[in-house]
Amino acid sequence: MKDILKFTLRTEEELLRKFQYIAEFNARSTNKELEFIMKKHVSEFEEENGKIELE
Repeated sequence: MKDILKFTLRTEEELLRKFQYIAEFNARSTNKELEFIMKKHVSEFEEENGKIELE
């Protein structure tokens, strides 16, 4: 089982509310929407720069 980590995000209220709207539009929780975007960003980065190797 993968470890699930938590972190705090500080952002402007308007941005968060708009992000919540988008998440709901995509039938995702705010957390799952952020996770989706993070995975997409990492994938695009690795396509351009090669796989990120972690210790």
